[in-house]
Amino acid sequence: MKKIFSLFLTGTVAASSLLLTGCIEETLPTSGATQDQIDGSLAAKAALLWGMPAYANSLEVSTDSHYDWGYGSIMHIRDCMTEDLAVASSSYDWYTAWEQNQHIGKDYAATGFIWVFMTGWAQTANKAIAGINEETATEGELGQLGAAYVYRAFVYLDMARMYEFLPCDVFKEGKNADGKVVTGLTVPIVTEKTTEQEAKNNPRADHKTMFEFILSDLNKAETLLPKLQVSDPTVPTMGVLYGLKARLHLWNASYLEEQGEDATAEYKNAQTAARQAIDEGYTVTTKDQWLNATSGFNTPIDSWMLCAKAVKENGVVNSGILNWTSWMCNETNYGYASAGPMSMAGKSFYDRIPSVDFRKLSWQAPEGSKLRKQNTYVDPAFAGIPDYASLKFRPGMGEFEDYQIGSATAFPLMRVEEMYFIEAEAAAHQDAAQGKNLLESFMRSYRYASYSCKSDDVDDVIDEIILQKRIELWGEGQTYFDVKRLNMSVNRKYTDTNFSNMAQLSTNGRPAWMNFCIVRSEEANNAGVKGWNNPDPSGKYK
Repeated sequence: MKKIFSLFLTGTVAASSLLLTGCIEETLPTSGATQDQIDGSLAAKAALLWGMPAYANSLEVSTDSHYDWGYGSIMHIRDCMTEDLAVASSSYDWYTAWEQNQHIGKDYAATGFIWVFMTGWAQTANKAIAGINEETATEGELGQLGAAYVYRAFVYLDMARMYEFLPCDVFKEGKNADGKVVTGLTVPIVTEKTTEQEAKNNPRADHKTMFEFILSDLNKAETLLPKLQVSDPTVPTMGVLYGLKARLHLWNASYLEEQGEDATAEYKNAQTAARQAIDEGYTVTTKDQWLNATSGFNTPIDSWMLCAKAVKENGVVNSGILNWTSWMCNETNYGYASAGPMSMAGKSFYDRIPSVDFRKLSWQAPEGSKLRKQNTYVDPAFAGIPDYASLKFRPGMGEFEDYQIGSATAFPLMRVEEMYFIEAEAAAHQDAAQGKNLLESFMRSYRYASYSCKSDDVDDVIDEIILQKRIELWGEGQTYFDVKRLNMSVNRKYTDTNFSNMAQLSTNGRPAWMNFCIVRSEEANNAGVKGWNNPDPSGKYK
């Protein structure tokens, strides 16, 4: 086994899916991370501003759970819940709980990791907001305040979409084990003004309340963010603000439509916001940038609107194995992927991509395929990786031996290409022909000139837009949101599937496992949540 890997694995991997009830009480209440945790995180940075992007690469150094390495891990969790990303079967896979829909109820450490991380990130933004007095702040400080509001909106929008309960095939009535209907409930809202007493009885916000809260933060930021005197790809810009509004309005529109309400205005808002983001001047990722074996999807480029970035001094990098490269890059001689659990395209998903689409080269073409000779590698030694294994995310500077260089990478949190697909989908919900035209314009201009959407039916056009978006954003943690939002089925059990045996699950509509459960300790500390948790989906599919 690779040296850097064996240094950190001392028999703990087998515990990846065990119930850790003895540790679950260590998770945090609604009020988020403790003051010491927040202060400690920020003390390593020059200002409150930098504490927010730095948190994305937080590493729990005492953890025995090797999924506990920050937001990139949560992105990977979301992708493992779809049919687009398969993981090679391996005893070193720490994501089996989410791949197999096992041990993801409120009593499990895996559930606690997600809740503690996300609420802690929200509190980092709250700390930044509380630290600036708007009445006495300088122009630069007002800009930082705007960035903090954007970051808080980013985190709460993710949490809202992950924890919101939406009806599914095994919980059609939306009832939990306590007999409560939890449909449309998201998470408790905690701001910089929330007191400890209020946090002890803070119910889950309903969809409408959460939508209005996030929109309010973005509207506040819209007047402040232009004053920001910082230019860095990890810090929000106006383009990111508009991008979040596009995501937000699309989420709300889908909810309204599912409730039988008129969503036209919200689709228009999503379309407008997406176009505003595009018009901020980003450029679409080119073929050469995409397939570059040295810098492909590891270095910020003009299409990246927001990213997370690790440097060699970060704990995630120095860990050797608890970072983005370790899990998402299959071309290294260190890290988890190199030891077995490689990320792959689901075969049925891969087979839907035409060979003329250069994005198909993001994965190892099957042996005997004409595309196999077109695959490129950081080193010829990696030409033997499994069929369908990812070649999208390269090690830093193409370095596959030195983990301190190869793991010092960035990964995108928002790309401008997403905005083109949001614009097209939002338009298609209003007028199928307009959505189709927008999709064909993007694809022919930036992906392959012969592209054509074969249908004029509104549902078919939307399905095609989502397919192209799935191809575009594979591995970037976004497909989950569309599958859940649009009530799409997941099918991993088919002839020649490359999903592991226990992950070969299929659903009728959105999977129950996409309604995340809130960790048990939150119920213990917050009376407003007790009895109102999401039902446990674990083991509900065979």
